[in-house]
Amino acid sequence: MNGIHDMGGMHGFGPVQIEEDEPVFHAAWEGRARAMMQLTLAQRLYNLDAFRYGIEQMEPVEYLRASYFERWLTSVTYNLIQQGVITLDELDQRTRQLQRDPSAELPILNSSVPAPALQRVERSSSEPVAVARFTVGGTVVTRAIHPLHHTRLPRYMRGKRGVINIVHGPTPLPDTRAHGLGEQPGIVYSVRFTAQELWGEAAEPRQTVSIDLWDSYLEPV
Repeated sequence: MNGIHDMGGMHGFGPVQIEEDEPVFHAAWEGRARAMMQLTLAQRLYNLDAFRYGIEQMEPVEYLRASYFERWLTSVTYNLIQQGVITLDELDQRTRQLQRDPSAELPILNSSVPAPALQRVERSSSEPVAVARFTVGGTVVTRAIHPLHHTRLPRYMRGKRGVINIVHGPTPLPDTRAHGLGEQPGIVYSVRFTAQELWGEAAEPRQTVSIDLWDSYLEPV
């Protein structure tokens, strides 16, 4: 999916600011946000690709403003609402309650109320077995696609020529898994690109970049 969320390879954001002895969490709420993300994934309320897609739903200005764990918290909220675990009204009510009384206790859940039916899509045994189309040393070109859905093909690598380094084997496809359309596993390859192929004359000479890419992202040369 095209957007500011796909920042890999983009110029103009200045140097990376390194904080010496930076703590894992700058505030207690960041640790709780991480725990919420790990817990909801472990409960299979959504998957990692859906989590990444949730971040991609943020407005561009808000995405750039937000801190790392604010993005995590936004995606957890988005996915829980999408799956019917919570509603936006419930979230707003709880927020107003905490604004009035920050020490307010969580409501006691009624165990007689059934959990919402989650929109889980399990891997189907009828899905075809993926077969590698390319071998190590083969030359490929990435597809010049601009999907509206989630994808793990970086924008700066589209339409670029590279060489197969490693054939990893079949892996669930993020493009379908993020949207509840099944795993649809495809062969993943490590593909090596020259830096000049990716960034032209501005690139450092004799540098290469390797990235793992699904078979459906590639075409033969």
